[in-house]
Amino acid sequence: MTEIPEHLLKRAQQAREKAAADAAPAEAASASSADPRIPQHLLDRSKAARTGEGGAVAVAERQTSLATTAPPNGGPLGTGPGGHTQRLLTVVKSGSIQDVKVIPVDKVHTWPHLLAIEFVAALACTAFLFIFSWFVNAPLLQAANYNQTPNPSKAPWYFLGLQELLTMFHPMIAGVTIPGVGLIALMFAPFLDRNGSNRPEDRKFITSLFTTFLMFWAVLVIIGSFFRGPGFNFVFPWNDGIFFEL
Repeated sequence: MTEIPEHLLKRAQQAREKAAADAAPAEAASASSADPRIPQHLLDRSKAARTGEGGAVAVAERQTSLATTAPPNGGPLGTGPGGHTQRLLTVVKSGSIQDVKVIPVDKVHTWPHLLAIEFVAALACTAFLFIFSWFVNAPLLQAANYNQTPNPSKAPWYFLGLQELLTMFHPMIAGVTIPGVGLIALMFAPFLDRNGSNRPEDRKFITSLFTTFLMFWAVLVIIGSFFRGPGFNFVFPWNDGIFFEL
């Protein structure tokens, strides 16, 4: 049988001495208020165990109980294979040896959970566009004629916001300054709002910023698409028609 380390024996001895010192004042108080329902031999055994003088009595009683309940093979009670006995030194809580997560989190890894879904969605969109373009022709016009320029000559819808700004400001302001300020504001947005919540009601600043940016360009595109007529002059589409071809 493996010998018990010396530091554990010292720690047990110190614990017994401390328990005996703490039990001495309480023994006098409990002697006068002892419960008459507790048998006297149990009180004597408890007193001897606290003072450390009843070791021999406890061992004798344990040997007597083991002798009366000994197994048929003649070995002592509680022995293992080969007659070895085990002793429990301490009980280690699970929290000290393993990481127990009691708060669930709603985060998953980017790969494969997110990227796999995005890859499947990209394949589905590509297949849809391929089949759709097979049956529906693109709305292309005839070849450009440099002798006959359409009036008004409008940029594609995704550039109509810039074209609309050119009618209001100097080209340097409309083509460089305003778009540059908007892009820089969007780049610094994650550093200005460090809130990590996924709830829209907790992200009021970033939601307001992106909504303002989106609506600003949406309004310019709508004006350039439906409210600009010949000479890129302002018209009402319900009076003069729509001067825009998809």
